[in-house]
Amino acid sequence: MTVSFICMNKDLVGNSKDHLCLQVKGQKKDHKNQKVKPKADKQEVEIQQGMTAAALAKAMNKDFDHVLEALLNTAVDLDSLEPDTVLEERWIKEVVTRSGMKFKWAKLSASRERPNRDAYRRPTADPTLLVPRPPVVTIMGHVDHGKTTLLDSLRKSQIVSTEAGGITQHIGAFLVQLPTGERITFLDTPGHAAFSSMRARGANATDIVILVVAADDGVMNQTVESIQHARRAKVPMIVAVNKCDKPQADPQRVKQELLAHDVVCEEFGGDVQAIHISALKGNNLLALAEATVALAEVLELKAEPSGLVEGLVIESRTDKGKGPVTTAVVQRGTLKRGCVLVAGKCWAKVRFLFDENGQAVKEAGPSTAVEVVGWKELPSAGETILEVESEQRAREVVEWRVYEEEQRKLQEEQSLIEEKQKLHLEEYRREREGLSHLSWRQRKAALYRTNKTRFAMRPSERTQNDQLSLPLIIKGDVDGTVEAILNILDSYDAQQQCDLEVVHFGIGDVTENDVNMAETFGGEASVIAMFDVTVGKKKVPVAGCRVRKGQLDRRLKFRLLRGQDTVWEGSLVALKHHKDDVQTVKAGMECGLLADVSFRIGDVIVCFEEVEGPQVISWDPGF
Repeated sequence: MTVSFICMNKDLVGNSKDHLCLQVKGQKKDHKNQKVKPKADKQEVEIQQGMTAAALAKAMNKDFDHVLEALLNTAVDLDSLEPDTVLEERWIKEVVTRSGMKFKWAKLSASRERPNRDAYRRPTADPTLLVPRPPVVTIMGHVDHGKTTLLDSLRKSQIVSTEAGGITQHIGAFLVQLPTGERITFLDTPGHAAFSSMRARGANATDIVILVVAADDGVMNQTVESIQHARRAKVPMIVAVNKCDKPQADPQRVKQELLAHDVVCEEFGGDVQAIHISALKGNNLLALAEATVALAEVLELKAEPSGLVEGLVIESRTDKGKGPVTTAVVQRGTLKRGCVLVAGKCWAKVRFLFDENGQAVKEAGPSTAVEVVGWKELPSAGETILEVESEQRAREVVEWRVYEEEQRKLQEEQSLIEEKQKLHLEEYRREREGLSHLSWRQRKAALYRTNKTRFAMRPSERTQNDQLSLPLIIKGDVDGTVEAILNILDSYDAQQQCDLEVVHFGIGDVTENDVNMAETFGGEASVIAMFDVTVGKKKVPVAGCRVRKGQLDRRLKFRLLRGQDTVWEGSLVALKHHKDDVQTVKAGMECGLLADVSFRIGDVIVCFEEVEGPQVISWDPGF
């Protein structure tokens, strides 16, 4: 026996026998007295929703290239990834994990020491500084009751000929000079049911509402909604009973129908003026204008023409030549070229002002509607416009508002995370309540049997189901139109028949990116290999594919895409999973396709169904 070392026990010195501590070769060491090497702590990275690639790299103390490397061999399109690209939550976590780090969610600042740099409306003006201003009048009513024709007659222009199908699509603002010299700013709101929110915004920005009701049609749905908007905004009304020149016109019936909605005209003892007109022939329009001016005098409308500007965004759009453009109504102060404005989280240095005729103007006082050019980004319709002292001050305001929104979102996300954790814990406890009497091995076996099907599926398969869905990409020419469409979609209530998913919305023309985004939401497979199988006495080429989205169904039609070209459309000869003939193959699975066409590696296979006839659902959008 070979001795490795000998040690003397000092406590036994003097005894008749020495105590030898021997360790022989091959014997295990005593691990109790050995020092365990401490486990290296992973770097902790603070993450939050909506992080850009650059922000993530900074939080990890890495450069942008490190993020690119971490996302290699993933579904992320690295060619289009820029430092300011906003990453999805799963890719943020993936980058951190692949980098050998751990993540934690960012929490709200413990203290609000950051000074408030927001901008606000000025205090109420000194009455001695106020001067009379023109009334801002909104034309409201049901679709095709003659609102646009009325405005056309008042300002002697050809609005109707420029409208698509004779239906007003957006809010328009116009300054009208009457023969008597009085000036009135009119807001023309669309009458279609889809534009309810835009009509509501018009009521909140106005002094007087002219409610147009057709004498041959009477009170309709949008008529009632317009009455409700005006009442909520506490705005007085004038009723214009239009189309009185028609043989079937019955103005008295219209006024009686209005009584049911608490609109009492003067001849019935109320305070609402009712003027019988014909917008098409121009009959009695002067009486309507005089009624409007008389009501404005009673209201004693005044404003302060000096000091910092305050106003309201009536509409916003992107012009190819001018960039972001807003239609605004000035409520206080005088708007001039060179003014610095903020609206929401956007700011502008005014470069040009245009009137309703497209003519450049130098300034716009209270109650004037103008087109403002010079915005850095496009503010939403309905935002309050405030003038600030300088561009630096505008940036401070916008930064503060962005910061406030981030804090609010963090608070909401933190609450959501805590709620999900709570629900998960409750579910975890419920699952184990009935298993408390079992041993840990028995509990593990029981849980495995319960969740066996779910565990066997790939993550990509778990997200797929047989529910019909319709992904939507919404693009509009102006902000108000997109808002109206989104509001209509919010009322969708036929999810049991088909899910609607808005994957993107914005302002402007449909771009190539929009088309590419739409294409990513089909069911489809990609060819990853080619091989031969023996059928009878001959070998047949088969495309080995992986299903990326949705599912392939042999009973449906198939389309072969090679680059941007459609190479083939038709039916499959066979669909195989391993060696078995199957009817369907779901996302995440691999399969073999046999068809009368030559496949290539990289081809994309799209499965689709041709359906003839309208799809009927129970949802009623209201128009």
